[in-house]
Amino acid sequence: MLKVCLNGDRGRGEHPGVPVTAVQLAREAEGAVRAGAEAVHLHPRGGDEAESLRWADVRAAVDAVRAVCPGVPVGVSTRQEIEPDLSRRLELIGGWERGPDFASVNFHEAGAERVADLLIDRGIGIEAGLFTADAADKYLAWGGPVVRVLVEAIPGVSPGSDGIAAAQAVLDVLPTTDVLVHGENEWAWPVLRWAAQQGYDVRVGFEDMLTGPEGQPVRSNADLLGYL
Repeated sequence: MLKVCLNGDRGRGEHPGVPVTAVQLAREAEGAVRAGAEAVHLHPRGGDEAESLRWADVRAAVDAVRAVCPGVPVGVSTRQEIEPDLSRRLELIGGWERGPDFASVNFHEAGAERVADLLIDRGIGIEAGLFTADAADKYLAWGGPVVRVLVEAIPGVSPGSDGIAAAQAVLDVLPTTDVLVHGENEWAWPVLRWAAQQGYDVRVGFEDMLTGPEGQPVRSNADLLGYL
């Protein structure tokens, strides 16, 4: 399975092609799906272009993408940096009237189990984000149902100086190899190529990388998919 990650926490100052508004997200999602993406992950934004968990902002982004990519699963982030206060984060997620198809939950974050349980109650699938072996242990102890497991090699967060080794350290804890593996920034392309060779699901997009594998300039998420 190939997923596109449209924007993450990046802004247009980092790359002019990073989508921020609902219209931009829809345009990027449509191009990426035409290029082969089978699922879409995005970070909705408010009017100030900051990441948002407010239902009005989530709905605008998700509905815009669904309108141009019918039948393609659409997911969002619940990372704690969007709303550091756990109680407020739970309150916002609890206000989603009809949510996205799935939402990512980072299991190294405090309260991840409560976020995941709430999403299940809301009928929203979960992507379990595992940055470290300890997070993988925490996820396994929680034991709830998920849409998929994300093994995420993130420089500065995942331990070590090598993205493939960081991903393997998490994989060694898991009882299954049916996962999606990806890296970010300088680890993005090396981890992606290795993961694809190993037969794992992968993702590509501006959240993870801003250029092609050899530093080639790109205009869109669809351009990045063209390097696979």
